Amino acid sequence: MTQQFDLFVSREAASAKATTSLLPKRQPSPALSEDDMVRQLQATGRYRILKKLEPRTVTATARPGFPLKGVVLDTETTGLNHRKDEIIEIGTVAFTFDDLGNIGDIISVYGALQQPSIPIPEEVTRLTGITDEMVIGQTIDLSRLRALLDGADLVIAHNAGFDRPFCEAFSPIFDGKAWACSVSEIDWVSRGFEGTKLGYLIGQAGYFHEGHRAVDDCFALLKVLAGAGTVGGQTPFAELYQASQRTRFRIFAENSPFEMKEHLKARGYRWSDGSDGRPKSWWAEIAEESLDDELRYLRSEIYRWEEADPPIRRLTAFDRFKA
Repeated sequence: MTQQFDLFVSREAASAKATTSLLPKRQPSPALSEDDMVRQLQATGRYRILKKLEPRTVTATARPGFPLKGVVLDTETTGLNHRKDEIIEIGTVAFTFDDLGNIGDIISVYGALQQPSIPIPEEVTRLTGITDEMVIGQTIDLSRLRALLDGADLVIAHNAGFDRPFCEAFSPIFDGKAWACSVSEIDWVSRGFEGTKLGYLIGQAGYFHEGHRAVDDCFALLKVLAGAGTVGGQTPFAELYQASQRTRFRIFAENSPFEMKEHLKARGYRWSDGSDGRPKSWWAEIAEESLDDELRYLRSEIYRWEEADPPIRRLTAFDRFKA
């Protein structure tokens, strides 16, 4: 059957159309800018906005007034043991700063992959995204790395106790450098942070980044150091730089009674089995001003002998965090 369509409009429909045409047309809402959208979402109190971290620009000519040079460094490795595992990626960002800890300009960036002598473990690839295919034929350019490190007043790593031994095992160009650790030498708790992992720090600072790639982690750490959780006008980097200037002492409770181990653990001592060249004993690292009190504690509470003379090692930024 052939369908037929009524080509005529009813009076009611025509009247409704005419009425509608007389109404003012609804104007489209103006497009919100990105900043406006962020403000509206934050104003509700139901959203927290994280901004993608954009790396700072490398400057060709550094501003005067920042005479010191710092290098933020990060490594990715095939494992946790610097004696047998290898670096597969290194990232470095060099910057200027002054003696008050104010950061100036980014002056150099270098990152590179390195093919290890063994296949990259699956768990490392899952963590870093670095595959065997990515590192084939890749090597770290030591001449470029040396140029970036040349004249560095401070090398900063987020867990220098991990990165420094790997770097010094990798190349002598790291010898004689002063190191600082942004995990252990900054009081993040007093700055309102509940953890020290880099991803958490950068997130609480209001940013996100591609984690576990060396140069990206360097820029993320520098962003946090430059201002996140400023206390009394002092940035985390200023606190870190001041801490790096202080002398500390490592004290070894060598030959302490076995039954005292729980007391030492409770006081913050850690065990060394002697394989790293240190005395086989419980040990702790303390501030210079606490040394006399710590010796009194060991002599009265642990050895119970006033003549006890536990080994002590003086530490500066030049030898802290070494293997």
